[in-house]
Amino acid sequence: MRATAGRLARDPGTAPLGNCDPLVPCPEEMFMQVAVVTFDGFNELDSFIASALINRCRKDGLEAFITTPTPVVTSMNGVEVTGQRPMEFVTEADVVLIGSGVKTRDVVADDRLISRLPLDPARQLIGAQCSGALVLARLGLLHSMPACTDRKSRPFVEACGVSVLDAPFHAEGNVATAGGCLASQYLATWVITRTLGEDAARDVLDYVAPVGENRQSVERALHAVRAGEAALR
Repeated sequence: MRATAGRLARDPGTAPLGNCDPLVPCPEEMFMQVAVVTFDGFNELDSFIASALINRCRKDGLEAFITTPTPVVTSMNGVEVTGQRPMEFVTEADVVLIGSGVKTRDVVADDRLISRLPLDPARQLIGAQCSGALVLARLGLLHSMPACTDRKSRPFVEACGVSVLDAPFHAEGNVATAGGCLASQYLATWVITRTLGEDAARDVLDYVAPVGENRQSVERALHAVRAGEAALR
């Protein structure tokens, strides 16, 4: 039986579930699934960076899937992508990341579409990238929590009564937001750290970092996540 999300989404101070030996297949109960929710008009950087980084942990039992409301969605730049999972997958995912895009305001105005996102921070890690914060606000998941978003989305997020931080990443409990396309690496770092531990995140970040900038890249991402969670300690 796959690990339950309630077990995954414990307090940040508790130990992660732990890595499997890379040479030994993970037991089935260790598998954790991440839904990267990707709407029509999506920003490629938001969905693909997060999913690509997380999927470097497949051998450790953590796997991300592009999750879409329709079988095919088209990016803001005209790239057509076939979803790996339908929207209903969010109910069984251990982690749900809401991507950004040029049609997010249409998404939050669509009651039927929003109703397909019954997210539960008590048993799931939930993150949002840039305008994805609008979705979390619409779902009532931010409460009094401030959020991070991009410059263009900021006034719309603030119009929802949410305070917007001048920071790339912020997390409280099992809910996190990131602002700026390349901050999607921070959401991925947060997910990997919370599920598999900091060493796993270091390994992934070190591998994808620009050659010669490995140490700086790793420490920058980890610092952003630590700073974004600092209020919890």
